[in-house]
Amino acid sequence: METTETFESLVRAEFAPKTTYLNTASNSLLPARTVAALHRAALLRAEGRPLTSLYEDVEACRAAYARLAGVPATRVAAGASVAAHSGVIAAALPAGAEVLTAEDDFTSVLNPFHVRGDLKVRAVPLERIAESVRPDTALVAVSAVQSADGRLADLPALREAARAHGAHTYVDFSQAAGWLPVDADAYDFTASVSFKWLLGPHGVAFLVLPEDFGGLTPLLAGWVAGEEPWDSCYGPVAELAHSARRFDLTHALFTFAGLRRSLDLIEELGATAVHAHDVGLADRFRTGLADLGHEPVPAPGSAIVSVPGLGGRQQELSRAGIEVSNRAGNLRAAFHLFNTPADVDRLLDALAG
Repeated sequence: METTETFESLVRAEFAPKTTYLNTASNSLLPARTVAALHRAALLRAEGRPLTSLYEDVEACRAAYARLAGVPATRVAAGASVAAHSGVIAAALPAGAEVLTAEDDFTSVLNPFHVRGDLKVRAVPLERIAESVRPDTALVAVSAVQSADGRLADLPALREAARAHGAHTYVDFSQAAGWLPVDADAYDFTASVSFKWLLGPHGVAFLVLPEDFGGLTPLLAGWVAGEEPWDSCYGPVAELAHSARRFDLTHALFTFAGLRRSLDLIEELGATAVHAHDVGLADRFRTGLADLGHEPVPAPGSAIVSVPGLGGRQQELSRAGIEVSNRAGNLRAAFHLFNTPADVDRLLDALAG
């Protein structure tokens, strides 16, 4: 486990923001090592050199995410977006199947089930999702952490309710993986993008499937989904990959080159240390808000804090060099490993002014 001094020295070596950046829930800052790797990858293309190392980065990222999610790498597919993964899951459901969702969850988790047109999509308040599973529920689809306000789903309760009624589970860890411990093995399907708490560039979204693929069909499979990709470039793929790689999409090689180094950093820092750091800063902000007479959306244990009524101050704060989000009138601040207590205090001072 990293000491506090080692944690801070690693972070200082990787990040030098020019603003008070409290917006990881939108997208993260990039570590210096990641920026350097992106530059090296671009030079390979610019100079006409072999790209072999970039394909190696894809598999290194798959293995690193598998360790983070607590599953074998053979169960991890590397795609491009959560929406695409949701679409593959939606396509596998029979007509008339019920999908239980949380009200106002992130669109990429929900919309593919709605556009099917022949599914029964039912939305309930997040805090009632576990109790709302019923015998005719085929799938429960929910974000582990709500994008809009940082509320955490009660995933253990949801898992038990789904098992009791024979429903499958699909959890989006995009606002969790990187600061909140992930146990992908506890659910049928899980997904996460690369560009938020995983510190990576845009362009990658991981999907974790069961060993038997959970009845999904790799509808988006191209040549990279073949057991022997370079022998699968022409005509139908003769043999799909024996692992979850059969659900891969053509790889955004530059993104993987950078993401590999971002995931290395998260592993070096340690998930436990990152979690304690992020939540500690969020709790400091909550305490300061109370002193100012503001009440955030209740989200204990979350690294995201959303404050009703203050979203309209986002542009003013941005002009002052403080980056947060305006989500439905709420000011959303998201705290990650490169943030400090001074960042929290600067935001509180600005809100007090």
